[in-house]
Amino acid sequence: MILRIVWLYVRIGILGELEYRANFVVQLLQSTVGVGFWLANLWIIFSHTSTLAGWRATELVALLGVFFLVGGLIRMVVQPSMQRLMEDVRLGTLDFTLTKPADAQMLVSVKQVEVWKLIDVLFGLGMIVAGLLRLEQSVGVAQALAFAFALLCGGAMVYSFWLMLATCTFWFVRLENILVIFQAMWEAGRWPVGIYPPWLRYTLTFLVPVAFATTVPAEALAGRLDAGTLAGAFALAAAMLGASRWFWSVGVRHYSGASA
Repeated sequence: MILRIVWLYVRIGILGELEYRANFVVQLLQSTVGVGFWLANLWIIFSHTSTLAGWRATELVALLGVFFLVGGLIRMVVQPSMQRLMEDVRLGTLDFTLTKPADAQMLVSVKQVEVWKLIDVLFGLGMIVAGLLRLEQSVGVAQALAFAFALLCGGAMVYSFWLMLATCTFWFVRLENILVIFQAMWEAGRWPVGIYPPWLRYTLTFLVPVAFATTVPAEALAGRLDAGTLAGAFALAAAMLGASRWFWSVGVRHYSGASA
């Protein structure tokens, strides 16, 4: 049932984007320039040093790939859906979602799909593969599973964080400034959190879960991730999913839409 609904919204998103096919060219150009710019940054840095906070160039290429992969998924589904939720709350049109015979949280989480952001996901996968091919050690099954699990946990944390931010719109009319702050902090995920000062490292790990979404999965690929960190990622992801679900339920009870 859930997969059928998700696929329905994906199809709607694809059909909507196909009406404006020039968006594909624009997104492709934008993604290509972005990837080229950050790879050039890495080339400049590693022309002067062999490591950055213990990370080699190939490992940082993989980290950049994880950043683009997760960021692409966020911009493809999570961000547009949460922005649509905030708009529906302001306009009172969330009624149409709440009255449907399906879980409302699930519906609002996949309601808007910008399919051309898939280009960022593909670029991210390409950089991950390129980084892995140039790593001196091979990636075993255990590392691949740890990477997939860490990526899943990091994605769950980012989704939960976005949902809690969007749920605040039940009490506050405008949240655009908060979203801008989050997006600015998300950009820090292009680099390993170990390069930042302790206060910022703590913020990017526990307050805004950037580290768990980018650095931790990349550490799994590089063979740096220990079982304790992986267990902590799972515990934090489960806690944030539970907290976001509870906060969403509280927000819905405070909602007064067009039918109120």
